[in-house]
Amino acid sequence: MKAWNEDGEISFNFHTAYKIHENKEGFPEIIVKRKIKECLKGSRVLIVLIGNNTWNLIKYIRLEIEFALANNIPIIAVNLNTRRKQDDLCPPLLRNELVMYIAFGQKIMDVALNNWPESHALYKMEGKSGPYYYFDSVYAKLVHQYVK
Repeated sequence: MKAWNEDGEISFNFHTAYKIHENKEGFPEIIVKRKIKECLKGSRVLIVLIGNNTWNLIKYIRLEIEFALANNIPIIAVNLNTRRKQDDLCPPLLRNELVMYIAFGQKIMDVALNNWPESHALYKMEGKSGPYYYFDSVYAKLVHQYVK
């Protein structure tokens, strides 16, 4: 994802919170929480990568998700298995929350990053919750737009 940004293919800056997680098993949770808060403070959106190994980092991912939910930061859940909707790999903490689910891909990520924060704010004001996703037609349009 950072390579997409470096190539100018996507118009957002990505910062990874996972550097916080490296070698932190011995650190008290309060220190890890503070580091996550520092990293996510001012973020426009939280991207949660969901795959077979998500459970290996669930302790830290849970802290990130809790911070985003408490601070009304929109969440985009990116399925690394290319599924376009919420599936059984989704962390339980997200299951009933207002979250956009997308398949891993550069073009759909750009669409989500450009549109979900505003939609999230609108849906929050309307009291909506639960999983959201883009219709297959959106993915198809992206394919046709970029095939020359």
